[in-house]
Amino acid sequence: MKQFLLLFGLVISLFACKKEVKQAKQQSNSNFKIGIVADCQYCFCEPNSDFGRYYKKSTQKLAKAVAELNTYNLDYTVHLGDFIDKDFASFDSVLPIWNNLKSEHHHVLGNHDFSVADSLKGNVANKMGLQNRYYSIIKNNWRFIVLDGNDLSFFAALTQAKKTETDSMYNQLKSEGYKNIQKWNGGLSFEQLKWVKSELEQSVKNNENVGFYCHFPVAEKDTMHSLWNYNQFFKTIDNYNNVKFYFNGHNHAGGYFKRKGVHYVTYKGMVDFADSTAYSVATIFKDSILIKGFGRENSRNLKF
Repeated sequence: MKQFLLLFGLVISLFACKKEVKQAKQQSNSNFKIGIVADCQYCFCEPNSDFGRYYKKSTQKLAKAVAELNTYNLDYTVHLGDFIDKDFASFDSVLPIWNNLKSEHHHVLGNHDFSVADSLKGNVANKMGLQNRYYSIIKNNWRFIVLDGNDLSFFAALTQAKKTETDSMYNQLKSEGYKNIQKWNGGLSFEQLKWVKSELEQSVKNNENVGFYCHFPVAEKDTMHSLWNYNQFFKTIDNYNNVKFYFNGHNHAGGYFKRKGVHYVTYKGMVDFADSTAYSVATIFKDSILIKGFGRENSRNLKF
């Protein structure tokens, strides 16, 4: 009888251990971390005192951020656009630092990434390791949709068809009184919006949550920085309850709002100020995103 009780106790212990391991695996699969950087915007240039941007400092700031991010077990790290400024050669100074990340890493295209010689604009995406200017990342039952807000623009529309669509959208929205029609902003082409719709439909079929990354905000009140056709974007996503967030850069001051259950976060620019930085780690849970900000970046708890 004593031996039976000992054996029974051993079986119970093994069962409890397996249950704990299973729960730990489930928790590990549902909780994961992402590194986020915006507007590194490096170039070997003198500071812009009007905007408080210290371009040369960005290599030091990025190196420190990479070292800190490497202490976390990140699923991936994303840069939200404006990785460089002014010169195509700027990539050669910051890409080796960025590639020191232990995690998988991705780029979003920004307007200043195309502030290079016209003859080199077609090489920008490839230099940044992008096969496509907009794409999706599928991980942990999430679909992260990376937008190209420069698709229609006066600085990065590279085909005649895109240039024609750029002129048409710009003139139409300007005539309708949209105040965000600034030539340093851009828009999503009809082709890209159609692709977004197909990505959303696939996310529903796969029972995936959705998060968006773009360089430009879609904040109606941010008239100086917002994506031209933000209203078309809203109409595209509004019927999908699985969309949880939209993260962007471009407005270096940062910002936040919530619309129809979706969290919109504008991340602060790393390039700003001589002695401060900005980046973050986002931990994604089943019911929320916990953002840990470094430097000037705010920490947030975003509930779904």
